[in-house]
Amino acid sequence: VGEFQTFQHYFKQINLSVAMAASSSAKVTFKITLTSDPKLPFKVLSVPEGTPFTAVLKFAAEEFKVPPATSAIITNDGVGINPQQSAGNVFLKHGRELRLIPRDRVGHF
Repeated sequence: VGEFQTFQHYFKQINLSVAMAASSSAKVTFKITLTSDPKLPFKVLSVPEGTPFTAVLKFAAEEFKVPPATSAIITNDGVGINPQQSAGNVFLKHGRELRLIPRDRVGHF
C-alpha cells in the first residue's frame, strides 16, 4: 500500500507539471496595425493566452511610440475591445487582426 500511495503522489505531481507546462506554453498571436499612420505599419505579437490584454495594449502602443494611456485597440470592423480581459479571450472573440488607434484619433481611420 505504501508503494502505491507513493506512486499516486508521484503521478499527480507529473500531471500537475504537464498541465502547468501546457498552460504556460499556449500562446495567441495578434497582428496589430497602427491606423493613425498612412503607411499602416503593423507588429505581430505572440503572448501567453492568460496575459492581461491591458499588457498587450501597453506593449503595442510602446512599440509604435504612441502613448498607451490614450490608446485603444479595435477590430478591423471598428468595434472597440475592452482591455479588461485575457489575451486568449480577445483572440477567441475577435481574431488575430486588430488595430491600434490613439484616442485623440477616434473616428479617424
